[in-house]
Amino acid sequence: MKYVSRLRRRVVTEVTAAVATALALSVAVVPTAAAQDGPRVVGVRDLSPTHSVVDVFSPAMNKVISNDVLRPRGGGAAPTLYLLNGALGNEDGVGWINNSGAVGFFADKAVNVVLPIGGRLSFYTDWLADDALIGRNKWQTYLTAELPAVMDRHLGTTRRNAVAGVSMSGGPALDLAIQAPGLYRAAASLSGCPASSHPLAQASISVMIGGALTNPFAMWGVPGAPGWTQHDPSQNAHRLRGTAVYAASASGMPGPVDDIPAGSLFPVGGAAVEAMVNVCTGIFADAVRAAGVPATISMRDHGSHSWALFEDELRDAWFSTIAPALGTR
Repeated sequence: MKYVSRLRRRVVTEVTAAVATALALSVAVVPTAAAQDGPRVVGVRDLSPTHSVVDVFSPAMNKVISNDVLRPRGGGAAPTLYLLNGALGNEDGVGWINNSGAVGFFADKAVNVVLPIGGRLSFYTDWLADDALIGRNKWQTYLTAELPAVMDRHLGTTRRNAVAGVSMSGGPALDLAIQAPGLYRAAASLSGCPASSHPLAQASISVMIGGALTNPFAMWGVPGAPGWTQHDPSQNAHRLRGTAVYAASASGMPGPVDDIPAGSLFPVGGAAVEAMVNVCTGIFADAVRAAGVPATISMRDHGSHSWALFEDELRDAWFSTIAPALGTR
């Protein structure tokens, strides 16, 4: 027991030192004059009549962020769904556009779909400190205080918004709705973890970020620090009252929904990840129930962490929760 105690003190000391170093680096960053300009569109590349890439300057991060934008056929004012990508933020080409049928699914829907490109391992939140490798993460500010207003002007929207995230961005999608009350009429977590302060989640998230040589404690501090609870949807479920809420996950055991080719190896990694987020979703389900907040919860007996499952969850979220909240079809 004494050895464990000494080890714990040593770990806390080392972690605290790491956070202090990261915070010191953030203070040393001096924003340029360009950062004083407001958020705005700085470039548009049309890929098709309804699909474009819109580049937006973010003062909060002092850089240009590209966003895939899907527009409804026929134009006209429409609501907007902010659809977040997974762990690497589509920086590696892996995301809703290339790995799912999202483009086809939304082709006949009366909605704008905005998919930011970037934010790998950022959990789409405002980090406490800059990271030496990936720089400044102020994604909450970008997604709540910068991008929506820019897109409202650029697309001529109805100013009705929803947000949905998958895997890494699932829990953060719900957190964004909590941190910016009234901005999103609906929020959905698709195979994400909406219980970030749970010990299992804190460990998994820290390992995930740290595995990419990024300082995980620059995000919300060391495990157990207040930021983990402040950004945990399950700990703030009462603040989702008035927002249409959807959360989905599966057991991790592969099933027909995964559409796995015959003869393929068992998806060990996908099964383990989905089982973990299933625990998170169960915790969140109990939390919204205890808070008396209406929510649609889908916890399947079969399904691993696969794009086929994510697509199915997105369809279910759209028809059950997002479209009705946006007043569209």
